[in-house]
Amino acid sequence: MAMTWYDAFGRRVDLTALKEEQAAPVVGSVRRHDALHPAAGLTPGRLAQILRDSIDGDPENYLALAEDMEERDPHYGSVLSTRKSQVAGLDITVEAAGDDTKSIEIADMVREYVGRDEFEIELRDILDATGKGFSCTEIVWDTSESQWRPKRLAWRDPRWFLFDRVDGETPLLRNGGTNDPLKPFGWIFHSFKAKSGLPIRGGLARGVAWQFLFKSFTAKDWAIFCEAYGQPLRLGKYDAGASEADKEKLLEAVTNIGTDYSAIVPVSMAIEFIKADIAGSHELYEKRADWLDRQVSKLVLGQTSTTDAQKGSYAVGKVHDGVRDDIEKADAKALSATLNRDFTRPFVDLNHGPQTKYPKIRIGRPDEVDVEALVKNVTALVPLGLPVSKKTMLDKIGLPEPKAGEELLVAAKVAAPVDPNANPAQLPPKSGVAVNSVGGVKRDAIERAAAEMMGDWMPLVSPIVAGLEAEIAAASSVEDVKALLAKRFEGLDAAAMTELLANSAFVARLAGVVDDQL
Repeated sequence: MAMTWYDAFGRRVDLTALKEEQAAPVVGSVRRHDALHPAAGLTPGRLAQILRDSIDGDPENYLALAEDMEERDPHYGSVLSTRKSQVAGLDITVEAAGDDTKSIEIADMVREYVGRDEFEIELRDILDATGKGFSCTEIVWDTSESQWRPKRLAWRDPRWFLFDRVDGETPLLRNGGTNDPLKPFGWIFHSFKAKSGLPIRGGLARGVAWQFLFKSFTAKDWAIFCEAYGQPLRLGKYDAGASEADKEKLLEAVTNIGTDYSAIVPVSMAIEFIKADIAGSHELYEKRADWLDRQVSKLVLGQTSTTDAQKGSYAVGKVHDGVRDDIEKADAKALSATLNRDFTRPFVDLNHGPQTKYPKIRIGRPDEVDVEALVKNVTALVPLGLPVSKKTMLDKIGLPEPKAGEELLVAAKVAAPVDPNANPAQLPPKSGVAVNSVGGVKRDAIERAAAEMMGDWMPLVSPIVAGLEAEIAAASSVEDVKALLAKRFEGLDAAAMTELLANSAFVARLAGVVDDQL
């Protein structure tokens, strides 16, 4: 019995239809690439009509205008490209549906495809929905060798689509007199929602359109102003008795200076250049254009500080980066959901049959880990019994599992401390040959000097400390203890102690200079 497939919306899949492209451009078809430029000569009344038509079932002019705005307005094109590129360039991971061999095999199949270099470009095409509200990407399948592999993800011009007039959400492909539903398992339909509502009203271009219109008026007025008042005035002067021929010659000379930058006039005539010193009024155009650009930045990026120069913009930009991160995460999650519904499921079903659980494509930045704090906490808690996996720690700090035979880093061994109350006879012997290790642990020259000093120090202080604890315990006041200690120190050979400390310091200094590690 032949297997039957259904897509995420419960529609039956026609495998035969999937082997042919549904929206390939055809000569004489309504699906054409000829240019529409509604931005040319755009007026407020015309823009309002375009926006109304897009809701009433004819979005072609609106979608063409959205394309025009990306090309004609450098600021909008830049910030929109930034938003799309930022999401398309994020890390992509594929989580297997389970730990069994089959789940891992399926995940590896998806992982191999999304790991292609071309996939980032395909994601940018899918994210064309960011501006226009939706995007339709056709999956061109390769069925050779008895397998179903996406040959490419083909971007299709959004002007080729419209929406069902009943629900306003189901995309339909223009096809002359009929409008065809998109083939199940054949399309990635991504809807962008800058706000709740119909897909055609969810794109950023709708909000930018009015700013684009007003800015185009401002730029045009600015150009006219500069042309009229930005050039120096060329003033020709003639004598009172000049003839009409002389006047015409002077006028021709003044005109030629503006085009040819050269002219000749009689000595009796003069040409004066009056500098165009205009203060204040010309700044209105720049300020208005900048203000409109900032509104576009707010709409597209959620902030202005990383795109528009302003006082204190670095500090403010650090704060606004958090807003931009929120937008990035929302876009990445929405894109992941679309891919898992319209790409992962068809890819898996056509090659392995319907599954109860599917691998998940995840797009986003990895969670940042404070490695220093993590190591500090683990170091403190493991001795208290906290179980921590070695593999987990390696993953958290970004280190791979060491391979067999590789040289490993080990902690430096520290010599065991010498007990100051130990019997001098039990300390390492003082002899002409230095004792360089204890229990197999190497000691440097400073450690050896300290051990030797302990051997010399004990005979000097033993008479002073002998029985001192009991006498202090029997004392009745602080004054009695002070008197007791003073009496004890009277027997201390201060000269011998001073010499011992000086010699030890000298030995330690020499060991440090020569870097003695024996």
